Amino acid sequence: MTLVPEIKTAENPLPSNTGKDGRINLVGLSRSEMEQALVDAGAEKYRAKQIWLCMYGQGIDDFSKMSTISKPQAAKLAERFTITRPNIDRALTSTDGTRKWLLSMEDGNKIEMVHIPEEDRGALCVSSQVGCTLTCTFCHTGTMKLVRNLTSAEIVGQVMVTRDGLNEWPSGSPNRTDGTPKTFTNIVMMGMGEPLFNYDQVAKALTIVMDGDGLAISKRRITLSTSGVVPMIEKCGNELGVNLAVSLHAVRDDLRNEIVPINKKYPIAELLEACRNYPAATNARRITFEYVMLKGVNDTDADAHELVRILDGIHAKVNLIPFNPWPGAPYERSSNNRIHRFAEIVNAAGYSSPIRRTRGDDIYAACGQLKSDSERKKGEKVKLHKDE
Repeated sequence: MTLVPEIKTAENPLPSNTGKDGRINLVGLSRSEMEQALVDAGAEKYRAKQIWLCMYGQGIDDFSKMSTISKPQAAKLAERFTITRPNIDRALTSTDGTRKWLLSMEDGNKIEMVHIPEEDRGALCVSSQVGCTLTCTFCHTGTMKLVRNLTSAEIVGQVMVTRDGLNEWPSGSPNRTDGTPKTFTNIVMMGMGEPLFNYDQVAKALTIVMDGDGLAISKRRITLSTSGVVPMIEKCGNELGVNLAVSLHAVRDDLRNEIVPINKKYPIAELLEACRNYPAATNARRITFEYVMLKGVNDTDADAHELVRILDGIHAKVNLIPFNPWPGAPYERSSNNRIHRFAEIVNAAGYSSPIRRTRGDDIYAACGQLKSDSERKKGEKVKLHKDE
């Protein structure tokens, strides 16, 4: 029985939900898959809902601690199943409160994720792949090769690790020890990798995350960022309805071909047309266009005016991102005066254009700075989504 639909080649299959000890990890399975797995193990189908509520609603990872499961039943379940998160290899905290975790998967591959807190809210930057295939020249992750896609279990696991680390399971959970206010309210699929190149696993994971009986994070609080995988944008809007962010970074094809090489396959006009038709976009839920400010490259007044022109007809806002340097980076950050002048032009045209405050750069946790030392094994290949 295949418990997790996989995107794979014979050379490089995704890890399954069955661990090295032969037990099945229930994290990342859909409700129906969990029901079937339990029935196959001789348990009652209704146990799936009980376990789902405990593991996703309360953060419980031990069957013996589930009040709705008897001790004998818990022992039997533990023989066949686990509730496993990724392991934390390293946890860093910035001077501004930003937190970065280096997580290792069962096969030894590693990814980074970041939590950015605000006074009464906070966003978790979630990774979708080990490495990346896009080689965007301003991004540290782009200097890695794509090692493999993450599974739904590994994506959902990032959310669970964060709730553990921030002590933010709901009141009444045995995993919550105090009444501190929530600082994990939003998810941004902006970590390592291109989410739409791993769409099936990302969609499955976000469906679990949005389930009201568990992690219960609303689609209005989830943003998926893409560098422009045009054929998958409409599918994402129709099936998930999450907020869309687009890594634009240039207003001319010749420059974007250099900065964001996927533009050679899906040029700006084609990308923007897909954004105009994004099913989940409204005036209240605008598409965010991310624009990294690179000194002397894409930051002129003319660039700002052209950006305004090409966004015409799109429910849009522009997020200006001061470039965050990393070792060997080929760019410099635009000056504060230049960034503010750029923002003035875009704002004057009626588009909200906030300048993102740099967070976590002292621990290389800022936008564009994530990287791990995982490497693809010799001869392995990674097949991306079939519509890529």
